[in-house]
Amino acid sequence: MAGVDIDSDTAREAAERELSKPIYPRPSPKQQFIDFIESLVRRLVIKGAELPGGWFTISLLLILLVAAALVAVHVGRRTLRDRRRDRPLFGTAALSAAEHRATAQRCAAAADWAEAIRHRLRAVARELEETGVVHPAPGRTATELARDAGAALPGLTGELFRAAETFNDVNYGELPATPDGYRIVAELDDQVRATAQRRQHR
Repeated sequence: MAGVDIDSDTAREAAERELSKPIYPRPSPKQQFIDFIESLVRRLVIKGAELPGGWFTISLLLILLVAAALVAVHVGRRTLRDRRRDRPLFGTAALSAAEHRATAQRCAAAADWAEAIRHRLRAVARELEETGVVHPAPGRTATELARDAGAALPGLTGELFRAAETFNDVNYGELPATPDGYRIVAELDDQVRATAQRRQHR
């Protein structure tokens, strides 16, 4: 209507009502977070002159805000990493220790180090289960294998956890697979086989 003054708050509310209609695509959570940060920064700048301490206070608040965001990102990544590491060591295929070992050796010959590391640690796990060093446990993770086998073979505890860490880093994409990583797991496999055979002949 002509002659009617509309203040900024009324205009903003009208715009928000309009944009909330289903015909408009909703922003992603990431975009909503970015918009929130931008809105917060704008408010701080506008209100800066009114705050005690002026720009010093604004700078301090911005530093705290950035620190909080970094902490949130770090915690989120760590939580995601921990959840990933809860995944079972074995896939859907039920192979013996010898079959996993042979597959690992073929992958290593083809320089497919990631698959070689995965199958070689699975060979370790199957060897431990087949020789009765550890009881089979569906859903066991690489770290749980290191813990369980380390309790039974304390002389190999360090090697077991080192191999499990190598498996985890490669399997969940945190570090690239390398020949050295495969060597760590292959040497553990050889040690486990020799130790398990000695135990069986006692």
